Amino acid sequence: MSDLHGYYLEDLEVGMSASYAKTITEADVVLFAGITGDDNPVHMNAEFAAETAFGQRIVHGMFSAGLISTVLGTRLPGPGAIYVDQQLRFKAPVHIGDTVTATATIEEIDERRRRVKVKTVCTVKGKVVADGYATNMVDRRPQG
Repeated sequence: MSDLHGYYLEDLEVGMSASYAKTITEADVVLFAGITGDDNPVHMNAEFAAETAFGQRIVHGMFSAGLISTVLGTRLPGPGAIYVDQQLRFKAPVHIGDTVTATATIEEIDERRRRVKVKTVCTVKGKVVADGYATNMVDRRPQG
């Protein structure tokens, strides 16, 4: 793996895993809302959120999903891989100040189609907040 290209298909094995962790700040939530346009008050307004089932503001679920993209695009398979699809279930809320760890673990490799199926999990203090599966298209090693 290099800075300009991640793993090639031939370098990957079932069971390989990589993670990325980020502590979510107030600024992260505000910026994410600004970038996406998702200014749902459950994310942005403490008084509104206090009256919901969550009792406080929650971080956008797709913010956690974005951390999965970080793992896939920068670590495993890494630069050069194409994120083809994602199935995802949100299981618990994330709050400002939480550290979310996104982990991707290779479960299947389809050499013919150049597809790699990855189990994706986001946790906070060991508790699963989101999980699912992603598919990546991965380059073969160049010949020559």
